Amino acid sequence: MLIKLPSTSDSRESDVTPESLYLSRRALLGGSFAVGAMAALPPWANAADPSLYADVEPGKAPAWLADKLAATRWQAMTVKNEAITPYKDATHYNNFYEFGTDKGDPAKNAGSLKTEPWSVVIDGEVGKPGRYALEDFVKPHHLEERIYRLRCVEAWSMVIPWIGFPLADVLKQVEPTSKARYIRFETLQDPQSMPGQRSGFALIDWPYVEGLRLDEAMHPLTILAVGMYGRELPNQNGAPLRLVVPWKYGFKGVKSIVRISLVSEQPSTTWQSIAASEYGFYANVNPQVDHPRWSQARERRLPSGLFSPNVRQTEMFNGYAEEVASLYAGMDLRKDY
Repeated sequence: MLIKLPSTSDSRESDVTPESLYLSRRALLGGSFAVGAMAALPPWANAADPSLYADVEPGKAPAWLADKLAATRWQAMTVKNEAITPYKDATHYNNFYEFGTDKGDPAKNAGSLKTEPWSVVIDGEVGKPGRYALEDFVKPHHLEERIYRLRCVEAWSMVIPWIGFPLADVLKQVEPTSKARYIRFETLQDPQSMPGQRSGFALIDWPYVEGLRLDEAMHPLTILAVGMYGRELPNQNGAPLRLVVPWKYGFKGVKSIVRISLVSEQPSTTWQSIAASEYGFYANVNPQVDHPRWSQARERRLPSGLFSPNVRQTEMFNGYAEEVASLYAGMDLRKDY
């Protein structure tokens, strides 16, 4: 049986999905996040809910990923009483500046990205560095569906069903040395297929770089995603491999990863180097620490419109405080934002 544990990850009563929508999805959204319950999933969790993905565009997963998707542990982690963001919104409202600065540019321009073949370099303070073909990189890992809240620093949010595996599993295999304290991630740099990299948007010194502290990277909520909505990642969402850290602002979720480096010093990240006062290294969702140009106390949950705004209170650590607050014990979260 699935043991359901109440958690601060659960939404408040005011966030409950309308009854008609809830009843059609209750088989999916009946649980709250509980790591200890993952091994005791009910029978329905062994297959994707076809009604949930009825409006999802068919994908073109490579053969190696199609085989992995067939064995995916569906709904391994969920959020309680929150509707999943429609697929069209999640794939057509994106920040991926490699393909343009407007929200619709990634969906319009990312078709030029070639994701096969793809390789990932693991280097730095590890015992087993190397360049790995993506299919070999993913092969040892069992895929899970993780339904997470996504909160953008721009004060909009979504609920996304990612498919991936814990980053910790990769890190354990490559054997970090005693000097490894941080992880540095690097996105593909390919101006031919990424028009934003050859545009006049010169603020970014490509490639895009992000980073985590080692203990953040090893946390069980942190995953490398290879799919979403029951299929492989669309190009505009970071295909074929992206980082998902649900308690942090979305810009930490580096897309189209080609390099993962374990390092001893805190890496200089892209947005921190551009505007450190606006985009800190930690980037934890915190309603008490405003962006210099807007409040972070509230967020706009997509879909949302002028005449039907869907605005809610922002939750500390994006609703995952119970799971991750201990990582920051003793830190001044206004200083280490």
